[in-house]
Amino acid sequence: MAQTQNEDPKFIWTIGGGKGGSGKSFITANIGICLSKLGVQVILIDADLGGANLHTFLGILPPSLSLSDFIKKRVSHLQEVLIPTGIPNLQLLTGAQDLLNAADAKNVQRRKLLHSIRSLEGDYILIDLGGGNSMSVLDFFLMSDGGILMVTPEPTSIENTYRFLKSAFYRRLRQSVSSYPVKTLIERAMDRKNEMGIKNPHDLLKAVMRINEEDANRIIEETENFHPNLILNQVRSKKDIEIGFSIRSACQKYFGIRLHYLGYVVYDQEVSNSVRRRRPLVLENTKSRAAQCVREIASKLANRHQMAFRF
Repeated sequence: MAQTQNEDPKFIWTIGGGKGGSGKSFITANIGICLSKLGVQVILIDADLGGANLHTFLGILPPSLSLSDFIKKRVSHLQEVLIPTGIPNLQLLTGAQDLLNAADAKNVQRRKLLHSIRSLEGDYILIDLGGGNSMSVLDFFLMSDGGILMVTPEPTSIENTYRFLKSAFYRRLRQSVSSYPVKTLIERAMDRKNEMGIKNPHDLLKAVMRINEEDANRIIEETENFHPNLILNQVRSKKDIEIGFSIRSACQKYFGIRLHYLGYVVYDQEVSNSVRRRRPLVLENTKSRAAQCVREIASKLANRHQMAFRF
């Protein structure tokens, strides 16, 4: 996403996809550290609706300041609840369990929070979404310059990732169209057993074209501009690595979505060891195979950032 020199050169990456256990918090913490080592300002946000634990992966105690202080108006600006992590150029915002109250019932509050996150002063903002695909999680995923899907080679994780991606994509489409009949159609299409027989975005586009050609063109444009990213975690074999390419091909074939395969992280016992020691892997064991994989992915993200703001 290219921006002019007058615009704030900030990149927001959200890490989500499916249920918990795919390594989202691990990736968020360690990629954040890798980016901070480049001398840029990095902010990590724990938006795990089930239970914020990003601080554990950074080896620090639960912070006294959290999102609740902002949501309950104890502080006037989100910047005030950022805490240092002890790692240069890296700050943390935690306490996201408070979002459970704001997730779906308080849309105004959620929009205010999303706006406040965009106003934070940092070069990179990485948001750990946790599991699930509630409206709040999907909105966080869609607010980013690059949503990252975390998946493991297990069939259940792959299935959850497809379900999450479809939900996020359809929500993006619903937000982009203007006519109420088309919005309703998209909502109904999210049910796999919908009576209209819509099984994929291609079917949806045909149905929308019959209702509103202008909205159909918007859907085409949104599809072309939706470029999520994928990281495969806990890879054990060459066959596992190829799963990432298979997911990318399936997204293009069935969704019409160009998914970018950022890379993979190999299965490494040192990951579990670092979590137990409450020390980030890229600091605890820099030469481990998993740490090398994380650094390569972080390097790709940094390069894409530089390319986006070159002009």
